[in-house]
Amino acid sequence: MGANVIRIAKDKADLVKGLTDSERTNGPFPTHADAVMFAAALGARRKRRSPLREISKRDPAPIGLEIFVSRGYEMAIKLLAIAATRDSQILSSLNETYNEERNQIFEEYANGGLEILRDELRGAVDYTERLILMLMEERNHKKPTEERGFFDLSRFL
Repeated sequence: MGANVIRIAKDKADLVKGLTDSERTNGPFPTHADAVMFAAALGARRKRRSPLREISKRDPAPIGLEIFVSRGYEMAIKLLAIAATRDSQILSSLNETYNEERNQIFEEYANGGLEILRDELRGAVDYTERLILMLMEERNHKKPTEERGFFDLSRFL
C-alpha cells in the first residue's frame, strides 16, 4: 500500500461516482475526495470502520493524498488516526509506517461510512435530498457530545 494515495473499495466505486457531481450524475459532492471525506466523517461519527477488500483500480482510481491536503482535509485524517490509536506518534510524518497506518485508518472509516450511505441511500433518486434529510435528522436528535461521537456532521448543513 502506498502512503501517498487513499484507496476506495471496488464494491463502493459506483456509490462514490454517484455521490460526485459529473457529466453523468448530479451528486452532492464536487469531487471524489469530498465524498470520501464525508463518508469517513460519517463512519467515525457512527463508529464504523470496515477493512477494504478488493480495491477500485479506476473510476474512481486511488486518490492522491495531495488532493485531500489541498482541500484542507489533512488535519481530519490525522485526527481520525490519533482518535483511533490514542497514540500521538502516529502524527509523525518521518516514519512511513505511520503514514500508511494513518491512511489505512482513514480508508477504513471511509469504507464504513460508504456502507452506511449505501444502506441509507438505497432506492433514493436524489442523493442530495436524502443526505440533507440525514443531516437534518442528526441535527434534530442532538445528544451529549460523548454519545454523538467524535465528528459533528452538522457543519455540512
